[in-house]
Amino acid sequence: MKATPTLTNNLQAVLADLIELHIQGKQAHWNIVGTNFRDLHLQLDEIVDAARQFADDTAERMRALHALPDGRSSTVAKSTSLAQFPEGLINTKDAIERIVAALEAAVGTMRKVHDEVDEEDPTTADLLHQIIAKLEQYAWMVNAETMKASASVTAPDSK
Repeated sequence: MKATPTLTNNLQAVLADLIELHIQGKQAHWNIVGTNFRDLHLQLDEIVDAARQFADDTAERMRALHALPDGRSSTVAKSTSLAQFPEGLINTKDAIERIVAALEAAVGTMRKVHDEVDEEDPTTADLLHQIIAKLEQYAWMVNAETMKASASVTAPDSK
């Protein structure tokens, strides 16, 4: 099977977000300060490792479908859906909010392209399912660092 331009573009969007997630995770990892520093520092490395692996899996799936992945920094910078991560030191609470937002943005891209991907290649959609499940789990775990026990878990903003 050869990917159509639509499938290629959809997977490229996913790839750009995963590469950016990896970069933002490392930026946060190096520059966080404050309460629960060590726990978040270690958790960020876990997220970074997963994002790198997911990016590699996505790029290799693209190649298996005869599509050309583009992981160049210029391509990622102009095409990612993730908001830019700030420079300098960042306190753990702000880092948590930004990393959760980045995880949710990456998942949002995958959910946005999912139906078109599934229509063309259910096997690739299965890959997206695995990535979505893990990134949503990370978002929950990171968000739990600052969530109040009295927060509504069904409200859009449960902090």
